[in-house]
Amino acid sequence: MSNYNIAKIYPNDRFANTQIEKLLQEEGIRRDPNLDYTCGMYDEDMNIIATGSLFGNTLRCMAVSHLHQGEGLMNEIVTHLIEIQFERGNTHLFLYTKCDTAKFFGDLGFSEIARVSDQLVFMENRRTGFSDYLKKLQNSCTKNTPSSDNNIEYSRNTQNIAALVMNANPFTNGHLYLVEKAAAENDILHLFMVSEDASLVPYSVRKRLIMEATSHLPNICYHDSGPYIISNATFPSYFQKDKSSIITGHVLLDLTIFKSIAQTLHINRRYVGEEPTSQVTGIYNQIMAKELPKSDIECIIVPRLEHDGTAISASTVRQAIHDGKIESIKPLVPEATYQFFTSSEADEIIKKIQEHENVIHY
Repeated sequence: MSNYNIAKIYPNDRFANTQIEKLLQEEGIRRDPNLDYTCGMYDEDMNIIATGSLFGNTLRCMAVSHLHQGEGLMNEIVTHLIEIQFERGNTHLFLYTKCDTAKFFGDLGFSEIARVSDQLVFMENRRTGFSDYLKKLQNSCTKNTPSSDNNIEYSRNTQNIAALVMNANPFTNGHLYLVEKAAAENDILHLFMVSEDASLVPYSVRKRLIMEATSHLPNICYHDSGPYIISNATFPSYFQKDKSSIITGHVLLDLTIFKSIAQTLHINRRYVGEEPTSQVTGIYNQIMAKELPKSDIECIIVPRLEHDGTAISASTVRQAIHDGKIESIKPLVPEATYQFFTSSEADEIIKKIQEHENVIHY
């Protein structure tokens, strides 16, 4: 152990944050925009010589000055961050690292989940975490009909098994159209609902609205996405060189994980919605359409449902709520969504949306 002091860095500490920005840049890392805790290690002259950050249950933006590498300082930073996470009640932890540093974190007790060659490695602090998640998917399924049990029956006649990953912030008629199409064209539809609470509409509400609006479809198996299906909020951008690399890295990591899920659940189709106004989604869909067939998974890109000549999107609905035009969302959302947002139960969520500066996400 060194004699250096590790302290929390507050957002309003401009001097310390400037030092951290400089340190990260020198080590080839850009500061991630999604951070909720940052620490700095100070030398005797109060210079920050190492740093690390957290977001949710992930460890991020860890760096040691090149002048102090080889002193075991990264071990101390990681130990400090894990202690903070445990104090928060987070025991299942994740990190992203460059391929050449994966062995170092492996020696600290982290296990590899997925790797994108020459880009990054996704790791967790549980040796069998991902394999346990796959077993859980295989052995359980939330169905929406009271009479059904929780296990899917795969028969010889089961040919097409599809998957959809959906955030639904909130659930719109566009989402419903995509789910109905996938359910109609397949024997079984695995619907993964992004369970991370990083959206303006809480997961408990998003899940409820999805399941209420799709309760008429008997062949859906609902899954909480858990921590392995990665959202834009949780994907790291801090050691990717540019926006295109960030998007590409995100897609390839998502697909590496999804392929393991697909193999476990015998999924041979993945449905995605087209997003004409989103450059990010466009690139995502292009890479997905190219990569999934290599694993015998068909990628089906579905044109967006339109209303009055404009594609229906959750961003449009959020904007209408933000502007106090609740009535205008009625033709854009299922009855369950409309009833919720016109009830007193939604007051706090509406207030949150209206206080948010930008509700359009591209």
